[in-house]
Amino acid sequence: MTAAQFESALHIEDVLAREGVFVGTMAGSSMWPLLRHRRDTVVIRPCAARLRAGDVPLYRRGDAYVLHRVVEVLPDSYVICGDNCAELERGVRDEQMVGVLESFYRGERPVSLDSRAYRAYVRAWRALCPLRRAWKRMRARAGRAARSLAKGRS
Repeated sequence: MTAAQFESALHIEDVLAREGVFVGTMAGSSMWPLLRHRRDTVVIRPCAARLRAGDVPLYRRGDAYVLHRVVEVLPDSYVICGDNCAELERGVRDEQMVGVLESFYRGERPVSLDSRAYRAYVRAWRALCPLRRAWKRMRARAGRAARSLAKGRS
């Protein structure tokens, strides 16, 4: 699974419009280590303004909901990437935005996006993003080469 997806039979936009907040569990590994598959609960609020680099919006990609981090803000779109992804998503537009991560729960413990620990995580993630992406690409190439070699031996 490449995108953080949500376990919900309800349309999240309907819940946000009615309640002003959506609280749910996400599924997928694209935002690991920040968010753990089917274990952490996210709190999403409607977007109040244009997003900034480092924000974690919930947006629509076709019929799927995706929760990834803004890497770069462009005049008419965003460049977005999951914390555990190598590929950048370019051209994500404001009209695709459903809401933005306000906080999350790690088990019973609330985690504020205003906390020092979270801000340090975001700074480190953004600084290491190019190295992390290069490492993931190298691993993928090495895996393809190993499978190709193994296929040739059989």
